[in-house]
Amino acid sequence: MDILPATLRDLAPLRRVEQACFLKDAWPLLDLIAVLTWPDVVRLKAVEDGQMIGFVAGDQRPADNMAWIATIGVLPEYQRRGIGQALLQACEAKLPQPRVRLCVRASNAAAVEMYRREGYLALDTWKKYYDDGENALVMEKVRE
Repeated sequence: MDILPATLRDLAPLRRVEQACFLKDAWPLLDLIAVLTWPDVVRLKAVEDGQMIGFVAGDQRPADNMAWIATIGVLPEYQRRGIGQALLQACEAKLPQPRVRLCVRASNAAAVEMYRREGYLALDTWKKYYDDGENALVMEKVRE
């Protein structure tokens, strides 16, 4: 598995990853185009056998001295192999801000645990954040 920069050429595979990972909340096409083209967004893909199997985007917010992990996902058949963790670490390494935040479905215990192992702490709960009414857990990692 390799972690490589993602570009607009990755739009179709990214759309497949989003739809497979986020059945209820996959980003619309225009949002995917934006995340692949906005300046200062760190965008990385995990590739195995020439196929995108995961993706992460980090949105730098220098004015707030922080960054957000805007999206991270790994195809279901590749989950629980450390790929999400590797993508998260690679993205964080390219984000210069000392604080990194992300949102995760409160029910996604595996992801919440992985983020905790990576040093993220629960900061807030956003009620009914997702389209189906589920809460989002806001987590933050402070790096020195």
